[in-house]
Amino acid sequence: MTDQKPKTAEQAKVNRSNATVAVICGGVFFGMVGLSFAAVPLYQLFCQVTGYGGTTQRAEEASDTILDREIIVSFDANVAPGLDWDFKPKQKKVRVKLGQMTEIMYEAQSLAQQVSTGTSTFNVAPFEVGGYFNKIDCFCFTEQPLEAGESIDMPVVFFIDPELDKDESLKNIKEITLSYTFFELPKDGEEETAAVASPSDAATDKL
Repeated sequence: MTDQKPKTAEQAKVNRSNATVAVICGGVFFGMVGLSFAAVPLYQLFCQVTGYGGTTQRAEEASDTILDREIIVSFDANVAPGLDWDFKPKQKKVRVKLGQMTEIMYEAQSLAQQVSTGTSTFNVAPFEVGGYFNKIDCFCFTEQPLEAGESIDMPVVFFIDPELDKDESLKNIKEITLSYTFFELPKDGEEETAAVASPSDAATDKL
C-alpha cells in the first residue's frame, strides 16, 4: 500500500495538469472561432488606420490639381472560398493623370441558390503607393447583398494624389494595381451558434 500512495498523488497532479491544458486549449480554440467572424472588418480597420499592405485612402472631394504625368492603373478581383460569386473588373486597366478623377466599374454576380452578402478588402501594389491612392466612392465602403443569380455593377471613383510626383522613391512608378477580395459575411445566427460552446464547458467535460 505504501508504494501506491506516491503513484496516486502523482497521478492526481498529472490530471490537474491535463485539466489546465484542456482549459487553455479550449479558450484558444473558441477564441479563434470567434475572431474568425471578425477577421475581415478588423483587418480592414487595422489597414486603414496604419496604411499597412497598400491600403488606399478615402477622400471627400477630387483634387484641384492635375499633372501631366500619367500612370496606368490595372484592376484585379478575387473571391474568397465560401462565397459563390463571380466577381471581375469591367475594364482591365486605364491610363490616368495624377490628380485626375476617374470612375471605373466592377461586376459581381451571385451563383448561389440563396441570398448572400459580401464584404471586400482592398489594397494597392506597389504598397508604397497606397497612401497616394484616394477613393471618393467605392462599393468597398458598404456590404453588398445579392439575391440568388443577381448581377450588379459597382463603381469605384478615385484619383492619385499629385503629391506622389514629389516622392523621389516613386519617381519610376509607371503602373499601379488596385485589388479587391470579396469575403462572405456570416448569416444571421451563425455567430451565436459558434459561441454556444464555451471554454468552461469544455473544461468541465474534460474534468
